[in-house]
Amino acid sequence: MTKIPDITGKKAIRAFQKNGWNIKSQKGSHAKLEKPGVNHFLIVPVHATTIPKGTLSSIIKDAGLTIEEFIDLL
Repeated sequence: MTKIPDITGKKAIRAFQKNGWNIKSQKGSHAKLEKPGVNHFLIVPVHATTIPKGTLSSIIKDAGLTIEEFIDLL
């Protein structure tokens, strides 16, 4: 099993954008991403620190990606 990387929210958003997700809005320190044809949003924390591994794992799963696919987008 591949390990989840330690990354910031900004770096995660850039990876999701490569997969077709776009920033719809940002309120405070959380960005809402949307993707055409997908009926839900991704909420990504954009704090100064790295995203907790469990949170990032859940966001990756919600995006319909595997950890390996996500790492390839980084």
